[in-house]
Formats: sequence, structure tokens, C-alpha cells
Amino acid sequence: MTNTITVRFGAEFFGDNPQEVAPGITTGEALRAGGYIDNTPSPVIAALVNNDLTSLSYPIEVSSLILPVTLNSPEGVRVYRRSLCFLLAIATSAVLPDTHMVIGHSIGDGYYYYFRNRERISDDELERIEAEMHRLVRADLPIERTVLSYSNALEHFQARGMTDTATLLEHRNHAKVAVYRCGDYLDISHGPLAPATGMLRSFELLAYKNGFLLRYPPEQDPDALQPFEDNPLLFSIYQEYRRWGEVLGIGSAGQLNRRTVEGNIKQFIWIAEALHNKKIDAIAEQIAEQSNRVRLIAIAGPSSSGKTTFAKKLAIQLRVYGLHPIPISLDDYFVPRDQTPLDEHGNYDFESLAAIDVELLNRHLVALFDGSEIQVPEFDFRAGTRRITERRLRLCDTEILILEGIHGLNDALLPLIPEHTKYRVYVSALTQLNIDDHTRISTTDNRLIRRLVRDHQFRGHSALDTLRMWPSVRRGENRNIFPFQNSADVAFNSALDYELGVLKSHAVRILLGVKPHHEVYHEATRLQAFLENFIEIPEKHVPETSILREFVGDSGFKY
Repeated sequence: MTNTITVRFGAEFFGDNPQEVAPGITTGEALRAGGYIDNTPSPVIAALVNNDLTSLSYPIEVSSLILPVTLNSPEGVRVYRRSLCFLLAIATSAVLPDTHMVIGHSIGDGYYYYFRNRERISDDELERIEAEMHRLVRADLPIERTVLSYSNALEHFQARGMTDTATLLEHRNHAKVAVYRCGDYLDISHGPLAPATGMLRSFELLAYKNGFLLRYPPEQDPDALQPFEDNPLLFSIYQEYRRWGEVLGIGSAGQLNRRTVEGNIKQFIWIAEALHNKKIDAIAEQIAEQSNRVRLIAIAGPSSSGKTTFAKKLAIQLRVYGLHPIPISLDDYFVPRDQTPLDEHGNYDFESLAAIDVELLNRHLVALFDGSEIQVPEFDFRAGTRRITERRLRLCDTEILILEGIHGLNDALLPLIPEHTKYRVYVSALTQLNIDDHTRISTTDNRLIRRLVRDHQFRGHSALDTLRMWPSVRRGENRNIFPFQNSADVAFNSALDYELGVLKSHAVRILLGVKPHHEVYHEATRLQAFLENFIEIPEKHVPETSILREFVGDSGFKY
């Protein structure tokens, strides 16, 4: 029986160079022993071990293929930002030990933080926290992954007032709990962290509203901070939804799990859905009050934000105010396939504005607003061609057009339509729910899980298909949606605080189809670990008109 295991190092940087090492060696030690840590184009912050993302302090127990994860990679950026949050928590606990700091959402290359037990933080306190963070960076202290017994972990977090983390553990029963340690500070592991504080040099703290921002470098330039770009629309959504969270009495995964276990989750779902409907009604009322000028409602938002169901629910509310909404599908205005632009990889770029026949769309809209009749086109996606149907359309005084599509907020989509006749709605899925006080739920991950379930349910796509496609989807969103979100007249938050409990049973089963030899395995295991934080919620409690039904099925609407 051998006392060694074989490790090979990723061919991207080093070629296939097998070495025999002792079991239990860490990924960092293996890379350093092979002379690889200092020979990469960017600092190594983590590693992929058999396609699973790990910290450099993770022990290797089986023969493995190791690929260094550098700071300038998407995975490395995620590790860096998570490590910055850990660094901030250490510094804040030292400078303001009696405060209860809570992470919020992302905004302008940064995370918004606030204090639950006080109204605001002073400039002096913020400067002291930032100074302590820089001191920790200069000290280059090791950040190490280790494990505690369940009882010791629970006792530790309870004693230090980390109630949301302790509540999260109440609904787990693992004998060992993975944590990260830096000096005397411990926090629960929600993914790999940097090997030492010295790697976390690029950041700043910036006072913002009643809290502050922890700012980090953008993904495309991980070594330098960029000027701050505010996003008041998204911040207003978050603030409104946070107030909803206070109404509902749930702000963390542990609190949601407690409500689920206690058996009163059904009432919670009703209230969450009622708040959604209340907001949609408020938007419909605003449009009705301006119906003498508004002729077109443009709805836009990123993938899986629930735009389609929102549009259907808004249409119902508009009828309450005497308006008759007419849907216009942007998909029917695609250019023929042979005119579709290609992306940088030579694939059809259906998310480009150039994939839309903007001239025909505007000509039809102008005709409708002038009282003329049009013949509605229909796009055949199998043939890649567009044809004119027998369906004819003419607007009467009480009718209003609803146009739903990713380019709805881009002025270049509707250049011939007078500005005062348009009403723009941005749909997002910005949850106020956190995993715990120091760990946010990524809006992007929330949408990705929705899409995994929907694509499997209705499009026959495996998790592997969706995960491979997701980076391209994200690039399209960054080009075509996010730059225009602040031009909206109003924003609607489609997130439901209970949804991950419902989506879990679908998503975990689907993700099991991604195997260790697949290049996106680390994404699958990351999402599986994330979903372990939630107790399953029975799907039967979800109303048929819920936006969530767009993803899990059995909706009362037809799509």
C-alpha cells in the first residue's frame, strides 16, 4: 500500500508534470514544492483540485489534477472579494467590538454595509476601520481553513453575538464545521479565501447613505480601483425591499429556516406575494395617472429576473385602471439568421441590439401611434426567418403597448418614439436576504439558480448546458442591460425571500448531473454548497400567479 498520492499540475501554465506527494499536503504546499506559486502571470489566490475550487490551505487526500487560480481569473476575483469581506469583519470587530455590522447588496464595484444596532457610522470610525485593515494587510497574516466540532462552532458564534451564523447552524447536523481563522478571529466558511491578508491590498471604504461601501477592483482590472459610479435606482430598490424584510421579520437564511421548521411558512409566502402585488399595483397606478401621454411600456431586466410574468401581472393591474395592454414581442423583430451579428467567439450574438430590426420596429410603432394599422410579424426560430402574419393591429384610445426585452431601456432601440410617450420599467431580483451577517446572497447566483431550474423544466437543458452558457449571458447583460438601468422610470424587485427554499429541491437534483471531469464542476459544487444553507419549502404553497412559477412550472399564465 503506497504512502503517496500523485498530483499533476494544470497544463494551462505548466504542462503535465506528475509528482508523488504525501497525503494531507495542502494545495499551496504542493504548488510551492513544484516551484509554481511564483511563476504565474498573476498571483495565485486559490486552486482548482479535480475541478473543485479550494483554498491553498486545503489538504489533498487523493490523486489530483491541480490548476492554480490566479487573481485575474473570474474565480480568483470571487475569492478576492470574499476575502476582503473577511478582512473587514476582522477589522470592525477590533475597532468597534460592540457593533452589529451587516452586509447588504453590491453597488458600484463594492458592497454596501450598515449597522443593525446604530443609525450610522462616523467618518472617524470609518477611517479607523480602514486603517486597521491596512495594518492587517501589512502584517501579512495567514488565513487558514480549519474545522471545529459542531458544538464548539455553535458555542463560539453564540458567545460573540454572531446570531445569524449561530441560527444557520441550528438547522445543520454536520459533526465538523469548516471555518477560516486569522489570528484570534474565526468565521464560518462559505467558500475559499486568500492564503494571507497581504494579498488584499486593493480596496477602500467610502461613506455612503447611512452606511458605507467596501470597494474592490473591477474584474477586468483586479489591481486598481476605479472611480465610484453610483446607482441610486438599485439602492432605492434595496432599501425598499429591506423594509419589506423588516415587515416580514426575516433577514437571513437561518431565520427563514426557522420559520419553515416551525410550520408557518405558508403565511409568510402569502405576505411576500402580497407585497409583490402591492408594488405592481403601485406601478400600474403611476402609469394610469399618465395614460394621456404614455403609449408604450418598455420592460427590461437581466436573464431570469421574471420579466415575462411581471409583464403579465402588470397587464392585469392596468385593466383595473381601465387600460387595455397589448403585448409586442421583441423576439418577432429579430433580423434573419444570415444577418445576425457574431460574437467574439464566432457564435450568433442574439443579445446584440444589431440582432433586432430596429428600423422595422420603429416604423410599426410610429404607424400604431398615428392611428394606422400594421401586420404583426412572427419570427420562426427553427428556420431563422421572419414572416408577416395575418394578424393586424390598430390601437384605440384605451390601449397601451407593452414591450418586453433586454434592450427596453436602451434609447437606441426606439429612436423614433418620443420620450414622453415611453414608460420604462427595470426588473431585477435583488434579495435582501443574507446567508448571515457577513455573507450576502448574490443576485447573480439567485438568477442563475432560477435559470437552471427553468431551462431544465422547459427547454430540455442540463445543468452542464446552462453553466457553460452563463458566462456568455453575463457578458451580454453587462453590454446591453446594466449600462442603461438608471434610465428606468421605476424599478421592480422580483426576488422572493422564500424562493431558494422552493428552488433547492429542483436545482440540487439537476446539479448532480455535473461531474468532476466537467470544467464547470466548481460552479456546480459552489451552488450545491450554497443551497445547503436552505431548508426545502414545499412547492405546493407557491401561488399559481407567482413570478416563481415562471421557473418551477404550473403557472396560471401561459408563456
